[in-house]
Amino acid sequence: MAVQAFAGKAVLVTGGAGGIGRATALAFGQAGARVAVSDFAVAGGEETVAMIRQAGGDAIFIRADVTKADQVEAMVAKVVDSFGRLDCAFNNAGIEEESQRLADCDEALFDRIINVNVKGTFLCMKYEIRQMQKQGAGAIVNTASVAGLVGAPLQPAYAASKHAVVGMTKTAGAEYGRAGIRINSVCPGVIRTEMMDRALEREPKRAKLMQSVHPIGRIGEAEEIAGAVLWLCSDAASFVVGHQLAVDGGLTVV
Repeated sequence: MAVQAFAGKAVLVTGGAGGIGRATALAFGQAGARVAVSDFAVAGGEETVAMIRQAGGDAIFIRADVTKADQVEAMVAKVVDSFGRLDCAFNNAGIEEESQRLADCDEALFDRIINVNVKGTFLCMKYEIRQMQKQGAGAIVNTASVAGLVGAPLQPAYAASKHAVVGMTKTAGAEYGRAGIRINSVCPGVIRTEMMDRALEREPKRAKLMQSVHPIGRIGEAEEIAGAVLWLCSDAASFVVGHQLAVDGGLTVV
């Protein structure tokens, strides 16, 4: 992405306390955007903001629980109050907390995953779209997953949630394209984050398996997802609407 490609743009990143969210918030900041970083985790979110500012960027932190409509509405309002508008939104907040077959999946965990990943994405889009309609333009990217494109053994609730994100993205893309609002999703493969590193340390054999399922022969990096998100939000993707961009090292092609 060209330097300062988002100069002056107002961007919202949810789930920005670490991992893909942090990498994307930093990338937007480096590209000149004014970045609102949101997360339920205050310390991590404020650290991301500090990193953007240290690099010479403009950023604020907004604590929000994406499952609460009033907090999401207030989050979007805060972005507009701070930056005057909302040009791009990356709805990345989500959870992945299971390793059971469907018949063994805990009902409470299922409800929690659906609540955060599906309802959270729905609420974010709802209030972002309302603001972008007032402006007559905007770009939204939702974090789906390869688990939203194919089956994901031992992750029935997560796969269900990400298939739902894909469905909402397609539907909203069709509904609001004529309003100048482009809505797409990014579908990561296995990405190296602090959470993933801890899991692989506990199960070293799993690391080899994760590498082997990607034809490229390795696990992805958070910065590679960030690059895809910025492209989807940029003018270079001006004719891309309702698309699910797999950034997965080829995982879904075999």
